[in-house]
Order: sequence, then structure tokens, then C-alpha cells
Amino acid sequence: MKTKRILITALSIFVMAIGLAQDEDSGKSNIQEFTPSKLLKKGQWDIKFFNSIYTQTEQTDSGSKSVTIDRQTFFTNTTEIFTGISKNSRVNIGLIFQVRANTYGGAGALEVLNFKDNTTDARSGLTTIAPSIRIQPFKNVANFSFTSSFFIPVFEDVPNAPYLDKRSFFWETKFFYDKTFGGNKWQIFTEADLGYNFGEKSVDADPASENISERFANNSLFVPLSAFLSYFPSSKSTVFVNAQQAFLFDLGNDFDQDYTQLGFGGKYQLTKVLNLEASFGKIVRGNNFQGLGQTFSLGLRALF
Repeated sequence: MKTKRILITALSIFVMAIGLAQDEDSGKSNIQEFTPSKLLKKGQWDIKFFNSIYTQTEQTDSGSKSVTIDRQTFFTNTTEIFTGISKNSRVNIGLIFQVRANTYGGAGALEVLNFKDNTTDARSGLTTIAPSIRIQPFKNVANFSFTSSFFIPVFEDVPNAPYLDKRSFFWETKFFYDKTFGGNKWQIFTEADLGYNFGEKSVDADPASENISERFANNSLFVPLSAFLSYFPSSKSTVFVNAQQAFLFDLGNDFDQDYTQLGFGGKYQLTKVLNLEASFGKIVRGNNFQGLGQTFSLGLRALF
């Protein structure tokens, strides 16, 4: 119930922001003007309420061979709040927080939305908070920027319980670049991330008081590389296909991993302020106990 209250509070803030901003106007839709690489103007706000359900019944063995497992499902809500603070639209600051819920043991995928929390087959709660900054480093390259965030784990350390989230301090920097072409009908967007997980190694954790499984990624570098190709049927809508190759490099915890994901989705401008995004992703290959599941995502974004 505590997790549900957190989500309801976040959604309430999101709805109030929409109501306060309904009178804002723009010459073209936000999905066209504010690409992922473009920063906000001073005093402008961007609030994103993004939800995803990842579910899997397969994973790889210690190599790349697929094996069947009982269904596992992972829900993530990521709420991002950013605002512009510079007159030249080159610096934004913000806050990100994440709520997660996981189920194990073969339960149906939608069972995760009950937000159960126990030490046997379900976990849920607010897991991380991250102060963030976005910067456009080059004055004459408006479609290149980066976002740097420092994720702090805030959830309880429960020994011998199912995995909820990484027990890591996580410093992540995302680099964005996009290019529009074909009479503003097409866009290519690329993203390269560098994320460093640090904290106590799993082999050094005390199983009597600490959750060992949540320390698997500590002392590792996470590097996902992504590309999106978008088409704009109209000024208010876009559809896209995407591909991602991700690597987890061992920097001292004796664990590495990689996977390839393909997907598609779309966005639609509902009002002058609010747009909707839906997408699907499938992990098509992986290595070293990597899940081979599907992700279903739905997001709402208010920009005013």
C-alpha cells in the first residue's frame, strides 16, 4: 500500500502540473520541437511519468544458451522533473525518482501491479532518488547534449529476500544527438550511456544482514548504446523503431554481461502540454544469466 501511495502522489503532482499549464501555447507540437537532445528554456518545466513492465520466462545460462525459468516480472515507474535555469537554454537541473515492484515464482505478469512486499516471492517500494543536470556543451550544436545523474539507493536492505533493485550508488551520464531530415518527416536519434555502479562487493556482504543478490553489479561499468529512427506522419504524432546493445563490464566484482534489444513505439501530442508515449521491446540475445524477456512501456510527459 505504501508503494501505491507513492505512485498516486507522483501522478497527482503530474496532473496538477498539467492543469496549471493548459494555457501555454507553442507554434508546433512538443514532440517535434523538444527532441530528446534539446534543453528547456529558462523557467520551463518538463515532467515525465514513465511506466514499464518487463516480464521473462527465459534467460541465458552462464554462456548464451537459452533456458526456461519460472516467470519473473519487474515493474518500474520513473518520474523525472526538470526545469531550465539558464537564459541561453544550455543548463537544466532536475530530480529523478524510481518506484519498483517485482514478482517471482511464475505469477502472471500483471500480478506485479498489486505491489506486494515480502521475503518470499514479491518486493516493492521507492528504490532510488537522483539529482540530475542537463547541459548543452556546444553553443552552435543545439541537438547535442548530455544528462548526468547520481542515483542514491533509499530502500531497506533485507537479507534473504528477493531482488528489488541494485544496491549501488550509480553515477550515469547519457549523451544525446539527433538529426532531422526528409522535410522534417524523419529523425535519427542516438544515445550513448556511461554508468558506473559502486559500493560493497557481493562477496564481501554479510548474508545475515545484507541482500547479496542486490550487490551483483557493484564495481562495474554499464554501457548501453541506442539508436532510434522516427517518422512523423503528422505534427502531432511519431512512430519509431529502435535498437540497443548494452554491456556490463566487470571492474572488480567478477561479473559481466551483455544483451541486444530491439523495439518499436509511438508518441502522440494529446494537448498543447501533454503527450503520450507507448513502446515495446524484446531482448533477442544475451550472455551470462541475461533475461530474454519483453518490455511494455507507457509514459506521459507534460512540457510547459
